[in-house]
Amino acid sequence: MVRLPPYFAALNLNEMLTDHPIGPEFLAKYARISRDALRVHQDRLFMNCVRRAWTVPFYQRLWGAAGVKPGDIRSLDDITKLPVFSKSDLMDSIAEHPPFGDFGGLDFTDPGHIPAVMHTTSGTTGTPQVLLFGPKTREMQNLLVARAYLWQGMTGADVVHSVYGHGMVNAGHYMREAVLHFTNAVFMSAGTGVETRSVQQIQLMKRFGATVIVGFIDYVKRLGQVAREEGVIPGRDIKIRFISGHFGRENKKEISDLWGGAECFDWYGVGDTGIISSEGPDHTGMYVFEDAHYVEILDVDTAKPLPDGESGDIVTTVLFKDDLYPMIRFNTHDVSAIAKHGGNALAFKQITGILGRSDNMVKLRGINVFPHGIGGVLNNRPEFKGEFFCRAVCDATGRDDMIVMIEVPEPSSDLKVKFETLLKTRIGVEMLVELHKPGALADLTEVEKRQKPKRLADERFKK
Repeated sequence: MVRLPPYFAALNLNEMLTDHPIGPEFLAKYARISRDALRVHQDRLFMNCVRRAWTVPFYQRLWGAAGVKPGDIRSLDDITKLPVFSKSDLMDSIAEHPPFGDFGGLDFTDPGHIPAVMHTTSGTTGTPQVLLFGPKTREMQNLLVARAYLWQGMTGADVVHSVYGHGMVNAGHYMREAVLHFTNAVFMSAGTGVETRSVQQIQLMKRFGATVIVGFIDYVKRLGQVAREEGVIPGRDIKIRFISGHFGRENKKEISDLWGGAECFDWYGVGDTGIISSEGPDHTGMYVFEDAHYVEILDVDTAKPLPDGESGDIVTTVLFKDDLYPMIRFNTHDVSAIAKHGGNALAFKQITGILGRSDNMVKLRGINVFPHGIGGVLNNRPEFKGEFFCRAVCDATGRDDMIVMIEVPEPSSDLKVKFETLLKTRIGVEMLVELHKPGALADLTEVEKRQKPKRLADERFKK
């Protein structure tokens, strides 16, 4: 009998596709599943994760400190007995047990350790965090992204242009694997503007007949602008059918028009967890893939569960992560809410979209301001060209303030007042506005270099 290499020996694709189907089987299973049946499914997978977590030093320490003992958690109903953790806890684990931390539950010096895929975060908010994926976890992330792409309309006839970054970060690699392993489409891994110059990307898309774009929308938008600057007209010279990415508060119609009427789909996930929710063809919101994630919305300050419709931190338990690095009650610090009335394409709940990050929030005169969400407000002015940057500062009296730097074709004092009025009306607090010519903020946002542009510099605590 042929002996499989460790990575492939650790996979059971039949089991994965039974629990988490894709394509027509996905809709057949989860379009009308009852909440009771879904709960049974979630409970079974959750307990597998709990059993694995008790073998991991990180969880032994985290749960033990909270007074939780083996046997206390008997079902998903007991999940609130467990403490929430976040990136800061993982970084502490890495600092105390360098270089990989002890949250993966494996010894890399042992030649027979569990096969592991290693990446890191981008380091936007500090030292890059180690990301570890076992074979099952990795292929489940791939499978779920492919599920979204297939549901949104991807076929074997598509040429998929990806602007996700590569290097040590996760996204570009696992999008390539998702398309390669679980769809029959052709994948072009162009990456960011640093990896493949924007002008060259446009030439590649035209030459190879790209039909789908995947990636972070800030750069997808920039790429559409570059195409027109080069005399290449999306919809005529590059016929994009749909765009699947991370819209946040971006104006979908604007992006669609920029790309010749392409259909736009939003989805959400983070590096550790993979995709959590996705928009489908009904365009009613992002459905949580509840067969794979148990999502809670918790109050930012108290960590108490919130009712549907109220915004708080997204806390997820990844129900398939029972091989390496379990994730049970991970606080993403992304802010959203469970929709009170979801769509009816799936029996899954929906989230209302990402408002911003609670750990990147600035409180101004009692109002919570999420810098990443400001772009959606600025879109209400036709002069706004998509690029902005926020500076959190203290004035001479020690009062917190925010300066919003905005790119517009023709800065003027009149337009400055209009933007200041818009921000005060929509967000509820006064902010200062600076207007700049297009391209002037590139060094601050690093839009050509990064998957996710920078939107905030917090200067309040600098000496």
